[in-house]
Amino acid sequence: MHLMHEPESIRSLALILRGNSSAFLSFFTHLGLLGLFLVSIVDSSFVPLPIPGVTDIMVVLFAAGDRDHLASIVLLVLAATAGSATGGFLSHMVGHAGGMDFLKKHVPARILGPVTGWMQSHALVAVALPAILPPPMPLSPFVLAAGALDMDRKRFMTAFTLSRLARHTIAAWLGIHYGHGVLRLWRSISAKWGEPVLIGLWVFILLFVGIAFWRLYRTTRTVEFRGKKPA
Repeated sequence: MHLMHEPESIRSLALILRGNSSAFLSFFTHLGLLGLFLVSIVDSSFVPLPIPGVTDIMVVLFAAGDRDHLASIVLLVLAATAGSATGGFLSHMVGHAGGMDFLKKHVPARILGPVTGWMQSHALVAVALPAILPPPMPLSPFVLAAGALDMDRKRFMTAFTLSRLARHTIAAWLGIHYGHGVLRLWRSISAKWGEPVLIGLWVFILLFVGIAFWRLYRTTRTVEFRGKKPA
């Protein structure tokens, strides 16, 4: 695929690294939006990533490089939100299938009580607030509790998706207005070590996302099996 047909968020990174024209480097560069989508799925699920808020970091960086292209900014926000909604849906599904037993295994005892109490008395707020606030605000206990306590999935998805949309919009705004310094630092690093840095970054991202998707798959299969009633 030619560079001129790529979204601005991807083209901007390619321009930063225009001195490196290898096909291998181009492959990793083109993973921009796809990588953001995949990372946001995991970042909004109950499987933790080694870097909290990595989706926000990616949105800020991409938006900083695309601050003059509104359509590309909108595309970034939508890709991140779509991934977040998918991750939230999977977590709600797993929480619903696993019930309180699964919740007790995956939520520390010291916060299980407050989380379930908030979910029972202020369900929408208990979903929306963790979804919009950055780390260290925990997210996974609330989305799992929403499923385990049978919060209506449509209400959950509406509150969760709108909150993540607001969060990613804020991250994009921060990137547009305050990401210049970060982008200049990235350019100075990539000018000297562009190819190994980019390859290392994407290998790191894809490795942990792959591990996370495997854990999501195994957990989903496990709770579905346990949730089946004997005939």
